[in-house]
Amino acid sequence: MSNNKVEKIFEKFIFASRWFQAPFYIGLIIGCLLYAYKFTVELIHLVSHINHIDETALMLGVLTLVDITMVANLLIMVIIGGYSTFVSKLNIDQHEDRPEWLQKVDAGTLKVKLAGSLVGVSGIHLLQTFINISNKDQKDVMWQVIIHVVFLASSIALAFTEKLLHSKH
Repeated sequence: MSNNKVEKIFEKFIFASRWFQAPFYIGLIIGCLLYAYKFTVELIHLVSHINHIDETALMLGVLTLVDITMVANLLIMVIIGGYSTFVSKLNIDQHEDRPEWLQKVDAGTLKVKLAGSLVGVSGIHLLQTFINISNKDQKDVMWQVIIHVVFLASSIALAFTEKLLHSKH
């Protein structure tokens, strides 16, 4: 077999290896289903106890619903964006519900969107902590703030880097 044929077979094998990522996306879809279940359980709990909880408990419950929703959104971005970027193009160009962000998604854009979502999730957790701060250890609160600031700074740096990279094209 000639070197050229071996090289072509090897390149096809390397290109086909992207499909090894498919089980990860299936696992993330299952994770999304688990979050949907957790959302439903939390919602039922809030509805069934609405007459027995105070406004702070209600606000914390609603923030938990927002948090679960944001994590589910993050999962969907990773599933759809990652699959279409790294595994195979999604044939949904004509679909009426095609997400607008999917038109311009590439690895860099996906990273910036994910970083922004992580900042949002971290912000919700921090808000929950501040609402319930009397029950929190001050050292834990300090670490949550530091982690949130690091997420925020990383997200801004990543977005700035992507802007610089795209402005040169």
